Amino acid sequence: MASKQKFGTTAILSSFVLGLLALPTALPTHAQALAPAPEADLVAANDPDPDAALLTAPNAETALPAYPSAQTSAAPASRPSSDDQWHFAITPYLWFPAFDGTLGLPNRDLHVDASAGKMISHFRFGLMGEAEARRKWLLLGLGLFWVRLGDDKAVPLEPLVVTANAKAQQFMLTPTVGVRFVDREKIKVDFFTGFRFWHLGANLNFNPSALGLNFSKSANWVDPMVGGRIQVPLSEKIVANVLGDVGGWGTGSQIEYDVAGTLGYRVKPTLTLLMGYRYLRLVYRSGPFLFNIHEPGILFGLTWAPK
Repeated sequence: MASKQKFGTTAILSSFVLGLLALPTALPTHAQALAPAPEADLVAANDPDPDAALLTAPNAETALPAYPSAQTSAAPASRPSSDDQWHFAITPYLWFPAFDGTLGLPNRDLHVDASAGKMISHFRFGLMGEAEARRKWLLLGLGLFWVRLGDDKAVPLEPLVVTANAKAQQFMLTPTVGVRFVDREKIKVDFFTGFRFWHLGANLNFNPSALGLNFSKSANWVDPMVGGRIQVPLSEKIVANVLGDVGGWGTGSQIEYDVAGTLGYRVKPTLTLLMGYRYLRLVYRSGPFLFNIHEPGILFGLTWAPK
């Protein structure tokens, strides 16, 4: 009969032999496409009333888009619209989640409960970011997440003192393709689909290792997923984003879903600072192993959208 135990931080990292902090990727916020200014109405050359041309021409201020950019002036009719061009955005970010859930091992369930501060104290290395390319309605995205945790602890075993060294890492790659089916000044709505590749790996070593307890373990799987994103400008400087995705459905994990909300502050036309909150839910089972976790936490990042 399975027993339940509550473990501390070092035991958490050791139990990651079969699982690890998993982050989705869905990503954080991408730069908005800026619509070009409307063309001035043409007035017939032989218009008998010269004042009519002045009345029909748009005001120089109202002809500009809501947000200033390098494309604020209207393009001549003979030149292609900026919407025909590729737009790129790169979003590096940092996510600081707490970790709560159950790791199921043969004949034992391990309850894991670690605050965001404890997870940060064992952080060793990480890369987190999103990239997106958009042309008209087509969206191409790529999410990358790689994090490594570690811990060392001395265990007194007479007549020796044994040092336990635990290392755990998780790599996630998420390519997506999507469409922007609502593209208005006040709201933008995207739909995307793709897949998420997960890699969980960990090593547990003892020094001295006379008992032969050193071991290494890893797990890999792929989840199909679908998701969406809504962008709403709140002012000339602030934009709100709500995004999320769901996947798995028994193909890799049993279920996974990832939701986030962010606020972006545009410090310049090409640079936006981000702050928000993200929640990840993952249930993965393979034989006797269970990885059933919740990860809520705040995130910080920035979006660079070169013209």
